[in-house]
Amino acid sequence: MKAFRFGRAAAVLSVAALALTACGSDNATGGGQEAAGSGAAAEAVSGTLSGAGASSQDAAMQAWMAGFQGQNPEATVQYSADGSGAGRDNFLAGGVQFAGSDAYMDEEELEKSKEVCGPEGAFHIPGYVSPIAVAFNLEGVEELNLDAETIAKIFRGEIKNWNDEAIAALNEGVELPDTPITVVHRADDSGTTENFVEYLSAAAPDVWTDEPSDAWPADIVAENAQGTSGVVSAASATDGAITYADASAVGDLGTVKVKVGEEFVGYSPEAAAKAVEVATPVEGRSDVDMSLDLKRDTSESGAYPIVLVSYHIYCTAYDSQETVDLVKAFGNYVVSEEGQQVAADSAGSAPLSETLREQAQTAIESITVAS
Repeated sequence: MKAFRFGRAAAVLSVAALALTACGSDNATGGGQEAAGSGAAAEAVSGTLSGAGASSQDAAMQAWMAGFQGQNPEATVQYSADGSGAGRDNFLAGGVQFAGSDAYMDEEELEKSKEVCGPEGAFHIPGYVSPIAVAFNLEGVEELNLDAETIAKIFRGEIKNWNDEAIAALNEGVELPDTPITVVHRADDSGTTENFVEYLSAAAPDVWTDEPSDAWPADIVAENAQGTSGVVSAASATDGAITYADASAVGDLGTVKVKVGEEFVGYSPEAAAKAVEVATPVEGRSDVDMSLDLKRDTSESGAYPIVLVSYHIYCTAYDSQETVDLVKAFGNYVVSEEGQQVAADSAGSAPLSETLREQAQTAIESITVAS
């Protein structure tokens, strides 16, 4: 395996450079496979590559699959957007060659990955950076200001009506109806859930006392639906509903500006990138692993703290050269300037910086055939 040190200083430098400047690049839609790194610049690959996982990535994944298959007509990529937890489980069972996940694997999962990936196990590559919107359906109201404590109380069911004084105090001049609040959460194990409750736990620890998990807390009874599209659909159909979902998918729902420091910050790719600037590499991971810990209680001006860094999880080694070639080619396309641009166009995500992209390409190129 090639040596690749993803140290703390390099990671902070990379995520600090994360911005939307790539959106205006003259090369964003040109350059073909040369932009994708050495793996994608090679001859076209063939075969079938299967993945499963985060539904937050679905819009971006459709664009990635179309772009990659356009450059590699003999290749097919399949992706089942069943949720991050299901994707990791499927990957660890050997059912797919890669997983999409809004949360990085824990130590137990990484240890288990050695059973399907060999002694070096699996590793994470950030492919998709996006804010998670707190979205609601309230007639006549398109935007609200909320702080972490109020959001936590709403989702715990402690604040039950939209004209509650805690909401009204943060939204002077907004006419709030006496409509019951219906909380809608993910029914499936979800990285989006884990990222959302990590924010609540860090920013409102006195209210949100449940341990962060990709499963919704069992003690909080609320409406639920499967996948990103499911919660958005349920909230859209229910007057007074509130949910959390990848910002690219909320459609016509109203959205929340979150209090950060002394200001209220709306979601945007730029604000998500700001929050990622203060992230740190997860300690104790391999040289090629690029998983990050996000500072959910940041007071950084302009940062939107409810953000997800959605990963592609690959094996460090696969059984055949054909699979290695497919994984490298697709992985390089995803993190390439072109791949990141098509994701930004279809899903409003924040493209990776050049430095982070180069590090991701180096990690992907380290994948080998199992000996």
